[in-house]
Amino acid sequence: MTTVYVLAHFDDEYCALPLIRRDVALGRTQRFIHVVDYRTPELAARRLRETQSFLVGQGVPAEAELHLGAGTGWLDGQLHRHAQAAYAALAAAVPGPVERVVVPAWEGGHPDHDICAALGAKLAAERGAAVDQISLYQGKGLPWIFYRAASPLAENGAVQRIDLSAGEWARWLAAVAAFPSQLKAWSGLLPAMAMTFARQGGFRYQSLDPRRIGERPHAGGLLYERMFATPYETVRAAVDSLAADGRAPWTTPEVGS
Repeated sequence: MTTVYVLAHFDDEYCALPLIRRDVALGRTQRFIHVVDYRTPELAARRLRETQSFLVGQGVPAEAELHLGAGTGWLDGQLHRHAQAAYAALAAAVPGPVERVVVPAWEGGHPDHDICAALGAKLAAERGAAVDQISLYQGKGLPWIFYRAASPLAENGAVQRIDLSAGEWARWLAAVAAFPSQLKAWSGLLPAMAMTFARQGGFRYQSLDPRRIGERPHAGGLLYERMFATPYETVRAAVDSLAADGRAPWTTPEVGS
């Protein structure tokens, strides 16, 4: 059986490293599906190479990665415009049984992340698989563009913890070197992750109850509304479009509820 990661961007997998390493140690098959496209083929190819290098460094073969969005025009930051097409492609790309699906958390941090949470939850429900979610970043209760990284929302339920040794922490931090094209982004994300881990101890992740996809990620303004000028209602409409066939495992609340 297979664990399928449904991720938006190349390098999102970095935030799941303890899960990846655990499954490598257990000999489990893992597949990594990256959904968005990039503004040029050259940029897409560079970022693909970085992700493959990262995965190979963890003991995952390069062929375990699939760039689902390659050449589709589902550009970074615009996945909500292509949710139905992305799901059709995802379902076709994963024809066999799935034991577990791992997605970015439903947390209001980046619109592409929340769309991938919905895509993965729908896939898991149709294949009878469990769903885990990893927090990337979210801005609950914070102003402007400030955020917390790798900090699970209480709204997403109980956390599960993986304790790491000092050496494992060091190797995780060093592994960010696999993504040189994203140095600017990680210059902010990595210190924020370190602050979270210093405060909470250990790596934490959560199961994803598909019904959460029918709810607002958290009360108040969402980070992607402030940082990316993408209203929650826009993401809500895209997610609701996945339920149009009646098979999505979440209810559709009134917009703004």
